Amino acid sequence: MEFTISTKRGQDLIDITSYIKNAVRESGVKEGLAVVFVPHTTAGVTINENGDPDVVTDIIEGLNKAFPVRGNYLHFEGNSHAHIKASFMGSSVNLIIENASPRLGTWQSVYLCEFDGPRTRRVLVKILDG
Repeated sequence: MEFTISTKRGQDLIDITSYIKNAVRESGVKEGLAVVFVPHTTAGVTINENGDPDVVTDIIEGLNKAFPVRGNYLHFEGNSHAHIKASFMGSSVNLIIENASPRLGTWQSVYLCEFDGPRTRRVLVKILDG
């Protein structure tokens, strides 16, 4: 399965858990694995807290301190910070499927990490029956 997300800001974390739950439901798989992959070099995917929106802000702020938007980068497009952040966060996550649902903690969601937006991003979900 593949879906697209149109991001609205230069940097953001967008909760995509409902899309993944839908992919699992449509697959009919009861027990297995869901692989979520973002095929972009300036976006990533992660799992983190969904209960407090300040967590998203804090993650972006922390990444900006570690990898500032303006830095002594050589990449000519001016988005080196986005490439570094995407590599740091990673391009995929794996989710255990139990009882026809992704197994996440009480406060966990899956997030598309936008670091060079706004853009239209693709997210691929592969469901493995197990």
